[in-house]
Amino acid sequence: MRFIAKFFILGRIVCLFIGLGSITCSVVIAASIQPPGVIIDHVPATSGRYVGSPSIVTGTNGYYLASHDFFGPKSNEHQQAVTAVFCSRDRGVSWQRIAIIDGQFWSSLFVNSGVVYLLGTDRHHGNVIIRRSADGGKTWTTPLDNSTGLLRDDGEYHCAPTPVIEFRGRLWRGMERRKPAVGWGSNYCAGVLSAPISADLLAATNWTFSNFLPSDRSWNKGDMRGWLEGNVVITPAGQIFDVLRVDTLKYPEKAALVSVSRDGEILSFDPATGFVNLPGGAKKFTIRYDPLSRSYWTLANVVPPESETPARPATIRNLLALTTSKDLTNWTQRAVCLSHSDPVKHGFQYVDWQFEGDDIIAACRTASDDQDGGAHTYHDANFLTFHRVKDFRNLSDRSK
Repeated sequence: MRFIAKFFILGRIVCLFIGLGSITCSVVIAASIQPPGVIIDHVPATSGRYVGSPSIVTGTNGYYLASHDFFGPKSNEHQQAVTAVFCSRDRGVSWQRIAIIDGQFWSSLFVNSGVVYLLGTDRHHGNVIIRRSADGGKTWTTPLDNSTGLLRDDGEYHCAPTPVIEFRGRLWRGMERRKPAVGWGSNYCAGVLSAPISADLLAATNWTFSNFLPSDRSWNKGDMRGWLEGNVVITPAGQIFDVLRVDTLKYPEKAALVSVSRDGEILSFDPATGFVNLPGGAKKFTIRYDPLSRSYWTLANVVPPESETPARPATIRNLLALTTSKDLTNWTQRAVCLSHSDPVKHGFQYVDWQFEGDDIIAACRTASDDQDGGAHTYHDANFLTFHRVKDFRNLSDRSK
């Protein structure tokens, strides 16, 4: 077994530091059954439940909150999904589970006006719901109706923990809807929801839902199996995009830049110009804009050109890289952050992250070895892990 981790503070693991030139210092993990990073949660594959949908946020009192849901044959994800919430009061060194929520799935943590929220669905392809916590994530409201957090009750919604961002006095978040209600990916229609920052976010009437835009299998020269897990991104010029993962069979990997009207009601897409090359674009990614570097950043499952295989790009998740762009169109890899030589039962995926000063803090859905025989597959993760990318802007500067 061989792990490579770059630029991360790793917890509870004995490491050997090896200099690798002027750009980076690598950490080679000695033979161990622990994954890289700080373990937030461990769910053995033998349980029939797997770790999904990592999300992370910094609370107003300086603590961190992280969450994940459970999927798999014994998870009840299709009836009433379950999400666990964890807290760290020592900047990610240690974590404690503080809540279990019945009926929450595919959800993003975010903070608005000092209050913590969870926004997602109630189950696999379920209704759109939002919950609020007034005590730092320990207890949560229950979305019973359209005044208490049930935002849409007509089902078939899909999402992942992508950013909830502020722009022009509103909160914005990507969401998809499956139509018709069969299959995965190809029938997903891209959409965006938004609400005034000052509004009661539990009231459905305060939320605006855009149209839900279908994709077309003929796009991208016929290599288009669907789009999903959209990130709302604002350009410096004030243009709103929903940047979506694209499921392709070939390389290079793509993302789709879908235009959003300023009122949040209309999505539109030009297939001739809307696809961009994004390393890792066939897997879930989180994009955030950093005004200090005037750049967009993401942590994504990159497949190096020399390693491209006949396998679907979406199935290769054993390398996590920090990448950046000035324009959402031209992306540059700055650093390999986590890597394992085996793509079958190892993965560092669905990473959610936040800026924290000069660092990036991240929560990762990790498939790795453990005392119970390891992960079921690269996809069916058995850990939620915490990582810190230190001084990320200087990593970029030194690699120019």
